[in-house]
Amino acid sequence: MHKKIIVIGALCCALAVALGAFGAHALKSILTPESLQSFHTATNYQMLHGIAIVLVGILHERFPQQLILWAARFFGCGILSFSGSIYLLTFLKQQAIGYPTFIVLVTPLGGLLMILGWLCLAWTFLRK
Repeated sequence: MHKKIIVIGALCCALAVALGAFGAHALKSILTPESLQSFHTATNYQMLHGIAIVLVGILHERFPQQLILWAARFFGCGILSFSGSIYLLTFLKQQAIGYPTFIVLVTPLGGLLMILGWLCLAWTFLRK
């Protein structure tokens, strides 16, 4: 199981680098500074939590606790929700496409999931 977690985390990081480069080069001239900053925030959070998923995979090998697996799940879902919603909103705004307001609510939900991942990780080691 830990190898799958490490691979998923590494792929999240690779995608964050690719999207960051895309944002810095291809999107720089077509996005507003605010949208570009949001896109940059999404790639930063994706990279940070991709690294966290890799760390969780390494920790799970040594400490095979269910709560550590939940941390990985929360981080992954947080990346999809937080970063994914920002990527989607950036695209929709750039294309001048209207979007349902619930998409805006997905971003803070993703942040909450990331926080839950960190709390699961902390709680795992506080219990030991």
